[in-house]
Amino acid sequence: MIRIFLIGYMGAGKTTLGKAVAQECGLSFVDLDWYIEERFHKTISELFTEKGELGFRELESNMLKEVGDFENVVISTGGGAPCFFDNMDFMNQKGTTVFLNVHPDILFKRLSAATQSRPILQGKQEKELYDFIVKKLKERASFYEQAKHLFDGSKLEDRWQLADSVQQLKELLKLT
Repeated sequence: MIRIFLIGYMGAGKTTLGKAVAQECGLSFVDLDWYIEERFHKTISELFTEKGELGFRELESNMLKEVGDFENVVISTGGGAPCFFDNMDFMNQKGTTVFLNVHPDILFKRLSAATQSRPILQGKQEKELYDFIVKKLKERASFYEQAKHLFDGSKLEDRWQLADSVQQLKELLKLT
């Protein structure tokens, strides 16, 4: 039975790498945010607005525990999911956790193109966005660093880099 949790900041490539690894290894793939949106028929942004951060984080934690019982799966968590309640302990007990570590410069480049689709980033100017990323990474570092494995998520920019990263992750996790 295989259960892999990919954690890291938004834009780290959890969904991109997770889908590719799952496909390569014949595993199911679950993006926790997509799962929540499907279950509640609302966007993450709508749920966050409706319930407030604590209410949303409780819901997210409950859904993480639900998908954490799936087998032969790669799960991409939301960037904040590891940082609340006992989520990191839960993931470490239920499966293999992998922190996709990406330098703030690369996250900035990736997220600059996505400010409209990510409500928490909307309206931020370049310096403000960069400073926000750095601040959040520092706040979350102690949670992310509890992952069983650290993986460089910076090389996911094209299909060749993605293919190489998939192979490296398979080797790291002994999925070959």
